[in-house]
Amino acid sequence: MTTKETFDFQDGNGPVPAHKHSNGGGWVADTATVAETAYVGPDAEVFGNAKVSGRALVSGRASVSGNARVSGRARVYGDAWVYGNALVYVYAAVFGRARVYGDARVYGDALVYGDAWVYGDAWVYGDAWVYGNARVEEGAVI
Repeated sequence: MTTKETFDFQDGNGPVPAHKHSNGGGWVADTATVAETAYVGPDAEVFGNAKVSGRALVSGRASVSGNARVSGRARVYGDAWVYGNALVYVYAAVFGRARVYGDARVYGDALVYGDAWVYGDAWVYGDAWVYGNARVEEGAVI
């Protein structure tokens, strides 16, 4: 008989079926999808219905959850959170204690870091940088 692993992502759902990702060893809920080519570091987490694809990286104590998508060569690291229906893709990076959530989009070579938040249906793209305590919200395009 095979014992199924569980992990508590501290999201209020208690321990759920999960596994360690083959490329990096981070926890991935069985409901989430992470490509073999993506990297999920040993202290990082991907859960809910989140998807990490391509050569994306999730490392440090970062988490990707909900219906969020991280793809291409995007990076989410440090203590950053990407959640809700947020998308982070191409070469974008979210790091530090930054948050990207709701229906927000961060893509291209954009950076979101420090204590910055991008949320609602805001878009950050190109070579834009959002940092410090900045808040980019509903309908903003940077």
